[in-house]
Amino acid sequence: MKTDNIFSNKEKAMFALRALYASHGFSMYRMSKFEKFELYAENMDFLDSGQIITFTDTDGMLMALKPDVTLSIVKNNRHIGNRIIKLFYNENIYRVSPKTHYFREIMQVGLECLGKVDDACISEVLLLAAESMNVLSDEAKLDVSNLDILTQLFESCGISKETEEQITACISSKNIHGLEKICRSADLGPAKAKLLKTLVTTYGAPEDVLPELEEAFLGNGVFSFEEKESFRKSFGALQKIVDAFDGTGFEAMLNIDFSVVSDLKYYNGIIFKGFAAGVPDSVLSGGQYDKLMKRMKRTSRAIGFGVYMDNLGKLSKFDGEEVEIDD
Repeated sequence: MKTDNIFSNKEKAMFALRALYASHGFSMYRMSKFEKFELYAENMDFLDSGQIITFTDTDGMLMALKPDVTLSIVKNNRHIGNRIIKLFYNENIYRVSPKTHYFREIMQVGLECLGKVDDACISEVLLLAAESMNVLSDEAKLDVSNLDILTQLFESCGISKETEEQITACISSKNIHGLEKICRSADLGPAKAKLLKTLVTTYGAPEDVLPELEEAFLGNGVFSFEEKESFRKSFGALQKIVDAFDGTGFEAMLNIDFSVVSDLKYYNGIIFKGFAAGVPDSVLSGGQYDKLMKRMKRTSRAIGFGVYMDNLGKLSKFDGEEVEIDD
């Protein structure tokens, strides 16, 4: 079934993304508009906002309109074993907008891969993120990072969680002045402070950035042999993503950017954000969340991403186009 001008550009984009994910073997996942409030209360700091719309059910149970999709998917997939579960969704979530500071119903499309997640799964999800951005914009970028590198550097510094959070905030905002001030206050020493600064200032195509970063981390006497091996493995994980993109036509979309960060309590490994020309905010965000799985007493791994349809602007790419709908 095809559409023309019956649907808005945002709806056309939604149908195109759903068709893309279904074509790669992902199954449609549908969920209720609400969950028990306790699910979100136990994972409040995972959410962008601690404000949730709640109501009391007829049996006295406190319920909540869902502010997040990932938590519901993990909760409702308990027994995964050695399988790989590939799901996509098209759901409305209910959050406070950072712009208006009012609750909004926000359309989100995304996918999750749970279970025996390996390098091939991670590469597939990153490539689907790139294809998603290509669906949305002719001028798109996918910025990729590896949180394990930052986590390993923090461990070698022996700093408090509070200092880690302060440094992470500076890296996210590329605040070099603030980062230098925190490093002096924490007495990190010039070598490790320089490495943190390198993570802030180094950005660009993988072929330019990865050799520079590897030399900075591996070509000095700051770390032990074991620490260097851990860093080498983490840089190798980024290189595998680069190799997976080779020959796909999406190579130019890929950038390495360590200002892409997420909550270290929940996320690990490869994380990423997608940007479209003319849109000030990221329109796609995702990554590995093995730590969330562990906190929710799951033994499997997971990676996924969401596309924030309300961030897409006018999506002129879809003007006058027909889009295939998955019935």
